[in-house]
Amino acid sequence: MQATGKFVIESMDLDNAGNASSTIKKMLTEAGVSKSIIKRVSIAIYEAEINVVIHSYGGTCTYYIDDEKIRVVFEDTGPGIEDIEQALEPGFSTANNQAITYGFGAGMGLMNIKNASDEFDITSSHLGTTLDIKIYFN
Repeated sequence: MQATGKFVIESMDLDNAGNASSTIKKMLTEAGVSKSIIKRVSIAIYEAEINVVIHSYGGTCTYYIDDEKIRVVFEDTGPGIEDIEQALEPGFSTANNQAITYGFGAGMGLMNIKNASDEFDITSSHLGTTLDIKIYFN
């Protein structure tokens, strides 16, 4: 299976949050990828998508699928993550009231992404954040 694509993610567009993870989950299911891998991919992508929606000014999700793995790169614009190590601590959250009202902001997103991924790389500055994750099929 070979596939690439890109999704645009709008800031605070909670009604469409999850479109990328749902679409990719469907593609992997149709390709016969194992349920355990699909579960990990879905968790990682959904959590990252939500983080872009509630914490940034918007961004993109670009995916690359080959026979061995899926690589997903999230790039957003500002305000960035001040302290990545702190953001990886369970329960740490900077979610606003609107996100909390929708049930988000528990402070588990980055940790869930890292735990679901085989490779996890994140960089951030006041200009934005880039998250690059890989999940291998075997």
